[in-house]
Amino acid sequence: MNKKNLILGLTGSVATIKAVPLLDLLTEKFNVTIVATDASYKFISQEEKISLESKAKVYTDKDEWEHVDIKSRQALHIELRKWADCLLIAPCSANTLAKIANGLADNLLTSIIRAWDYNDKSMFIAPAMNTMMWDNPFTKLHLNTMKEISKNVFIIDPIAKKLFCGDIGMGAMAEIKDIAFIVQLSCYNPH
Repeated sequence: MNKKNLILGLTGSVATIKAVPLLDLLTEKFNVTIVATDASYKFISQEEKISLESKAKVYTDKDEWEHVDIKSRQALHIELRKWADCLLIAPCSANTLAKIANGLADNLLTSIIRAWDYNDKSMFIAPAMNTMMWDNPFTKLHLNTMKEISKNVFIIDPIAKKLFCGDIGMGAMAEIKDIAFIVQLSCYNPH
């Protein structure tokens, strides 16, 4: 079986600390390219960055905006969208969820999402945020908007537990083994 191409989007949530073990699970079945927002890199150590970069190609905003070659007539967000069979945003912060639900494209990841082919390619969103943010009416609105866009948008609901801040409640990113299983099942067996 040929491996499918997967973009792993990392956003500004403390759950980004699970990026390395999640990547390890995903690379068993996928060719993975990482697109990391600037905010996501604030939650992982230099050692973790090196580990990610040793296992997958990692793109950040500077790759899109600081290395523009007008003569090549290529845009990185379009090239990545063409390459990918599936896209997983894990973790998806409240901020990124709000951006994508409202069509904003102010970084490399949200630009890929704005150009995404929702008819033929699956997108998985694994939210991770504080319980009060998860329970906020805007979050429900944004999730519903994403679900209404396409049958190919899948929300991987967070779980309840003690959160990083000490609060107890819903909002922690789903277990990485569950995320990897759902993505693999859906990408290789589309409905």
